[in-house]
Amino acid sequence: MAEDAKGLDIPAGDDVPRTYQRFTERFPAVGRAHEAVGRAGDDGPLDRKTVELIKLGICVGAGLESASKSHARRAVQHGASPEEVEHAVSLAVNPVGLPRTVMAWQWVTEQLAQE
Repeated sequence: MAEDAKGLDIPAGDDVPRTYQRFTERFPAVGRAHEAVGRAGDDGPLDRKTVELIKLGICVGAGLESASKSHARRAVQHGASPEEVEHAVSLAVNPVGLPRTVMAWQWVTEQLAQE
């Protein structure tokens, strides 16, 4: 990650959606606070792959397309196989239902195909 002029840690390349980049440029203090909350979870005993798979499951349950794609990508970057990512998505069937799970599976498999 590279720090931008406003003190935000922005990943290089296309890792962050343009809307997020524009929002944090407009509201840098909110962006810094958001990043600080995200880093606060790094202090626990879970490895990064597990953390990303858990966050993926939360995003699937909440119906968050961009975040689901982002955490799927990050899970793979931290050692998860595509099969592990898909398995994490499939676990949502019981808590959130088949339609939302299938929708999320589509988002995630599209993201994984781009990697």
